[in-house]
Order: sequence, then structure tokens, then C-alpha cells
Amino acid sequence: MPSIDGAAPRLLDRARRYDGWVSSESAHDVLTRQQNDPTFASVWDELRWRDLVHVSTDETALKEALDGEPITYYCGFDPTAPSLHCGNLLQLLTMRRIQLAGHKPLALVGGSTGLIGDPRPTAERTLNTRETVQEWVTRLQGQVSRFLSPDGENGVRLVNNLDWTAPLSAIDFLRDIGKYFRVNSMLKKDAVAARLNSDSGISYTEFSYQILQGLDYRELFRQYGCTLQTGGSDQWGNLTSGTELIRRAEGATVHALGTPLITNSDGTKFGKSEGNAIWLDPDMTSPYAFYQFWLNTTDADVIARLRQFTFLSRAEIERLEQAVADEPFRREAQRTLAFEVTAVVHGVAATQAAIDASAALFGNGDLGALDATTLRSAIAELPGSVALPGDADVARALVDTELVKSLGEARRAIDQGGVYVNNTRAEDPTAPLSDLALPGGVLVLRRGKKTLAGVTLS
Repeated sequence: MPSIDGAAPRLLDRARRYDGWVSSESAHDVLTRQQNDPTFASVWDELRWRDLVHVSTDETALKEALDGEPITYYCGFDPTAPSLHCGNLLQLLTMRRIQLAGHKPLALVGGSTGLIGDPRPTAERTLNTRETVQEWVTRLQGQVSRFLSPDGENGVRLVNNLDWTAPLSAIDFLRDIGKYFRVNSMLKKDAVAARLNSDSGISYTEFSYQILQGLDYRELFRQYGCTLQTGGSDQWGNLTSGTELIRRAEGATVHALGTPLITNSDGTKFGKSEGNAIWLDPDMTSPYAFYQFWLNTTDADVIARLRQFTFLSRAEIERLEQAVADEPFRREAQRTLAFEVTAVVHGVAATQAAIDASAALFGNGDLGALDATTLRSAIAELPGSVALPGDADVARALVDTELVKSLGEARRAIDQGGVYVNNTRAEDPTAPLSDLALPGGVLVLRRGKKTLAGVTLS
């Protein structure tokens, strides 16, 4: 495991800066510590530098709006799962940056659009029940509210588009909304065009999604004077459906901003680990796994991630960029990124527990001092982790976890002093695992310095 000596003092400083925000109840503490970089002349300039603007409506007009008196803006999140994920986190942090510039955020969780589903380029979505969608709306509202301040004149307001679509009759929808949309323009939207050219085609339900999102923008414009919608650039067609509806129906000009679709430098999709999404809910992605995801960012990607996902200043990020060039083996930029993002999402206490677990797994800490939840989460992330009965012995565990190929090799490795159980050198290949297990019935096996596996007693 690379040395962390060079990064340790700065990580300690960050822990002190976030000290006190250790759970959702004290999220207010971290919000009050966040700030935009004062070296930028405007929030627009900072958004540009952080590569958070991929596409927008009239750039000059949007910059003037953000530089002027406070405006109201919104971003929508559909309840298609019980948790938000890393891709959504980019939108939340972008909203927060604009809020810090004095503007008023509306966070929309789509109780109606979640019942329909944004069309994917590949296949029709499976529709969830109304009860499931409502449950997920509640969960997502709780997550969203942790990232945006509720205080002051520009405190966040949570809205649900079911409030204005549920009372709307089919006749009213077609007469008052549908008449402003042109089918030829709707057919050109990327997801729609992709589906039309596929064998599965597209249902009218999903085809109509862009009308519902356009209606959201118009309703927020009418109720709150909202004049900016933000979202991912892959949603650009849906974002502009709202600007066009407002132009036609209200005779007003409003704005849209699309953030870049994040991909890794090797072309793989961002926000996935071994094919699994990285969720913000700690029960779906543990804080340990979340921390490890950011820690494993490549040198080629880490500076871009620091710009987009942290509130570190330009000077600090440029210093870390130089550190990547001069001493990449220290991985200071990756450790800083992992700390900053995990602390914002899960709090400092959970972040420190993840760091302690990572160190302890490689023999640099006390495994027994870790809480059972963090320890189990860490072991679950180890390759070759297995469940074994308590009467299984150390030699069998080495074979079943594929640290060795045979019982004979297991005995030789133990005799040579190269096997560790819970960071203690193993001496008896026949010792039952139940006698060696940590609280919670887990064990960490290590062969040599870096080859690890986990065992959970069944």
C-alpha cells in the first residue's frame, strides 16, 4: 500500500475543517463551510473552469443572468431507484455552487415523470408501481435536501411534479400543453431517434416524457419565476423542450445548462465499479466501497474529478496536479478526492472509518478496533471473499479463497511465515476459524504483504 505520509497532515486539516458533520443531522455544518473560489470573477467563470458547462442556451445571456440579481433555477431527479448515484451527485454539487452565488434552487423529484420513465436509447423501461415510486420520491427528497442549504432567502425548496400533473385531465394536457410541441422536433431527440430505429420501437408513454418535462419547467416558471434548468447533457433534448414551451406559451426567454456526461479516460462509464452503480445510500454502497471507488481514480482522471466533485480552490487543485506529476506514487490527489467526496456524502466519521479499515487490512492498523459494519463492508470488497463454517481450518480457508492452490501449499506457506490471519502471523494450519474470528464472525487472510481475502463465518 503506498505511503500516506505526505498526505496525512492535509487530510487531518480537512478532518478538522469538516469536524462536527458526522451524520445527516449535522449536514448543515458542512454546507456552511462550503464556498465558491473567490479568485473567480463570477460563478460562470468557475463553472467553466471546473468543466461543468458542456452545452447551454445563449451563453452570453446566461452568464449575465448568473452575474446579476438572484434568479430561481431547478434540476430534476426521477425516482427510478431507491437512491441517487454518483452521476446525480454531479448535479447536486453544481446546484450547490449556483446556490452559493446567491441564486435560489428548486429541487424537483419527479413523482409523475418517475411513473413514466425517461426513454433509454436501448429498450423500454419497466414501469414501477405507484406505491414504489412514492416511496422512492420520499427517499430521494431526503437525499437531495442534504446537499443544498435550506437557510436564508435562497434556501432550497423541494417540489414534486405530481402536484401539478395529477389534477391535469387528458383533454387539458392535449389542448393546453401538447399543441405547443411539434412531432418532427420530438422525433429528432437522440433517445427517441435511437429507439425508432430499433426493433423494439418506442411507446407513446415514453415518447411523451419530454412533454411532461417541458411542462415542469413552464409550471416552475409560472409559480416561482424559475428561469434556469440544469441537468446532464444527455438530457439536453428534455431541457430544451421546456425552454421552447415557455417561449411559445409564455413569450419569455429562459435558460438551460447541460453538464458534461462524465466518462473515464479509458472510455469506460463513470460511476460504475465492477459493473455496479455507486449509490449515495450507505445501505446500497457502503461508505468503505464509496471511498475505495474514488481512491481508485486514475492519474489521468483525478484532477478532472477534483474540479467537478470538490469545493477545493483552484490553487489547491493546481498544487495537487503538480503532485500527480512529481510524485504519483503517493497518490495524494486520489486520497484527497476520496476524503472530500466521501465526507460530503457520508460524513467525516464514516470517512475516517473507511480510511482506518483500508490501513488495517494491509497490516497498518488494528482490525479489532473497527466497528463491525465497516469491517464487514471492507471484507465484502476483497477479491475471493467466501463464507465458511466455523469449524473450517486456516489451511482450507486459504484454498477456498484461492490464496493458495492446495492444502500442501497452504501448509508450506504457513510454515514459511507468509500467512497472516487478522494481521497476526498464522502458525497452525489446523486452527479452526471460529477461534480466530473477529467480532461479527469475520476474518482477514493475507499472504505476503498485499494479497488479501476475506472470510465470513456461516
